[in-house]
Amino acid sequence: MMKKYYYPARETWEALCERPSAREEEIRKVVAEIIENIRHKGDTALTEYAMRFDGVKLTSLKVSDEEIEKSSDAIPTSLKKAIDTAKRNIEKFHAALIQSDTTVITSIGIKCWRRCVPIEKVGLYIPGGTAPLFSTVLMLGIPARLAGCREIIICSPPDKDGNINPLILYTARLLGIRNIYKAGGAQAIAAMAFGTETIPHVYKIFGPGNRYVTKAKEMIQEYGVAIDMPAGPSEVLVIAGKEARPDFIAADLLSQAEHGPDSQTVLLTDSAGLIDAVESEIQKQLAFLPRKKTAEEAINNSMAVLLESLDDCIKFSNVYAPEHLIINTPDCHRLAEKVTSAGSVFIGEYSCESMGDYASGPNHTLPTNGYARNYSGLSVDSFLKQIFFQEVTRDGLAAVGPAVMEMAEAENLKAHCNAVIIRLKS
Repeated sequence: MMKKYYYPARETWEALCERPSAREEEIRKVVAEIIENIRHKGDTALTEYAMRFDGVKLTSLKVSDEEIEKSSDAIPTSLKKAIDTAKRNIEKFHAALIQSDTTVITSIGIKCWRRCVPIEKVGLYIPGGTAPLFSTVLMLGIPARLAGCREIIICSPPDKDGNINPLILYTARLLGIRNIYKAGGAQAIAAMAFGTETIPHVYKIFGPGNRYVTKAKEMIQEYGVAIDMPAGPSEVLVIAGKEARPDFIAADLLSQAEHGPDSQTVLLTDSAGLIDAVESEIQKQLAFLPRKKTAEEAINNSMAVLLESLDDCIKFSNVYAPEHLIINTPDCHRLAEKVTSAGSVFIGEYSCESMGDYASGPNHTLPTNGYARNYSGLSVDSFLKQIFFQEVTRDGLAAVGPAVMEMAEAENLKAHCNAVIIRLKS
């Protein structure tokens, strides 16, 4: 059963929007030890962790070409077509958003421009286990390819037989990514950050994971390795009015809840009757889910909030800053204009989050844990660096140099001033 809050006072909203934190110090301690082991023992530590956490004795960390090629045989033709559909839509959306280089004349004799350059070496972490996220290969690999990254590697945990799920291998092969390694958890993040005898180090790491993976990504930034964004458990917030279908809303909440027991699902509405109807529908749909226990646990940690109006619901949502926001109301477009903090917004009753997770086009790698207040979802830009250039002629120096001299003098930086004076005198 969801926790229910009826007409909470505005001053309590921020407290209601706080995400639960679990054993942060304990997790940090475990991850710090893993990072140090990987730094000093490399492949040896990786194979030890594979035995300890994955229950498999690995003879090789790198996925062979033969394993990659064989993966195609395990995928039904209908699923291959579905993956192609998703690939086509994701490529179309992300390619359209690539920014062109820009040149600006800021003054007579001063030309400035920006050039976008791909990050040369990137690492993609793809979760495996009971829910192998091959869709994440598309979401990370496609923009990395469009950006032109020279070296793209994938790390994913092996199963008990020492294999990576064929769906992950097939999707990577489809994108032309062949440097794939059998490593999962915080140890995979550390391996990509520092490099081992087998796994090359990268400059930026992308991809979702559990609390240990998330903590490892947070900690490796201290060593100069960038990450896509801070993250926590996945989350969805649904705004719905009394006209909304309870079965639609229940399905949306459960589709998020089945990710994991710590997934966050939130319902905001101005209809008390809708809350009861959705809760009843959740119980019906839960009975048929293979991941019932996981979803049930997440639902029990989630909430339904009754507010005075749908406009209040949007205000509450902007405080919560959800990863996924579904607006299922007759005036959904008007309300969508008021969104200021969300990772990805789904407008209208047919825009279920599953579409964005797989095939509509926008990326499903999004800020969670309230970071949608200050982070964006992943795009081609995430795989690019922007380098600024400027060219100053003699006329440009003559026109703007005196202003620079004045400012440098005011900051007591005489050498800065001299760099201009010496040129003007020449």
